Amino acid sequence: MDLAKNLPVAVIGAGPVGLAAAAHLLERGLEPLIFEAGPTAGAAIAQWRHIRLFSPWRFNLDAAAVRLLEAAGWASPRPTALPYGGELIDNYLAPLAALPAISSRLQTGSRVTAVTRAGMDKTHTRNREATPFVVRVEHEDGETREHTVAAVIDASGTWSRRNPLGTSGLPAVGEVTAADRISSPLPDVTGRDRSAFAGRRVLVVGAGHSAANTLISLADLAKEDPETRILWAVRGASAEKVYGGGDADGLPARGQLGSRLRRLVEAGTIELHTGFGIASFKALDSAVTVEAVDGRTLDADVVVPCTGFRPDLEILRELRLDLDPAVEAPKALGPLIDPEFHSCGTVPPHGAKLLAHPDQDFYIVGMKSYGRAPTFLLATGYEQVRSVVAALAGDREAADTVQLELPETGVCSTDGGTSCDVPAVSSAGSVGSEAGCCSAPEPVLVGFPTGLSHGRSGNN
Repeated sequence: MDLAKNLPVAVIGAGPVGLAAAAHLLERGLEPLIFEAGPTAGAAIAQWRHIRLFSPWRFNLDAAAVRLLEAAGWASPRPTALPYGGELIDNYLAPLAALPAISSRLQTGSRVTAVTRAGMDKTHTRNREATPFVVRVEHEDGETREHTVAAVIDASGTWSRRNPLGTSGLPAVGEVTAADRISSPLPDVTGRDRSAFAGRRVLVVGAGHSAANTLISLADLAKEDPETRILWAVRGASAEKVYGGGDADGLPARGQLGSRLRRLVEAGTIELHTGFGIASFKALDSAVTVEAVDGRTLDADVVVPCTGFRPDLEILRELRLDLDPAVEAPKALGPLIDPEFHSCGTVPPHGAKLLAHPDQDFYIVGMKSYGRAPTFLLATGYEQVRSVVAALAGDREAADTVQLELPETGVCSTDGGTSCDVPAVSSAGSVGSEAGCCSAPEPVLVGFPTGLSHGRSGNN
């Protein structure tokens, strides 16, 4: 950063974590340059405005962002209230993005298509660390321009890259051609998107909280339009993982979600199909036939994919990355969040040291830093960017001192679909020393894209 001290720091993405990064950069006297592909800050969240988060406001606000807002006379929402996605935008992200210190540095409608070192592809080594980055951006005026920056913080998330519905990490046979029968991951089935679902056969695929949210909304729709038929397909042998801890859950909204879903299945309102790994789609004139690996078939008018997301790494092809081979997170972080082994417990607080890549001064933060792992939380992202910005500012002590306060999250589930019998004990910034389902608190699952226990592709 010393050799490029007169250059800005590129922040890719103007969601909660990207804007938090900008706030921390400003506090450190560094110049952010924020690129947002959508028309406004929080554009991805705008697509799930109707979804309520599981965690209260106090876990969804970044400290540096709050300091900026309060200096402009902003009043914080009630800390214990559970916001909807739309409230997260209207009461926090939009006011933050509108502050002159942020708005003057925010470029919306600007999609980053590549990041590289100036004049170097990834094979060149000499003077690499002293060479600034180049960020290639398609701007809303239709022009592609290149921006030279001192460092890059990639907070672009994973919303645009959903996992396919097939069983091997690939689209099922016929999935691409059946695309017009597949909805967005979190449709507003009782509001904006009602006409696409009312009175139709709807198949929800996935074994997590986004599936649960959609299924419950469909049940509400079916009360108004009894012709609506709700099908639910999961790859696992049971849906216990989605039901969670019920009344024992430390996040009451999450526990209520699971309990209500169980009742709807038991009542026959939702038709559950377990062990249903999708092999193929066959598009018909007015519907689609979905075939499982074992030969069973389901006919649906529309399919809702709740199968998780994966990072877009294409824009980073010319950078030197060090990624975990399983989850595509930074290599040092990957083993700590791999859902094959960490279905419960907590991820230790982590910052610049664990997020670093061979290309110095480049960091992936936020949901994208978790790669394909589904249990990211906003509080984690805020601590990530605080540490990363401290590192960029040369304050190694602050960068290496990472802390994270986690809420109690109650019962945690294992991959086998079972649950612990008692709530986990919350401990600020601590990690349990012994293995086991409830040896440490699970990170808070804040709704859909901010706390994603929404279904991983391996257990749909």
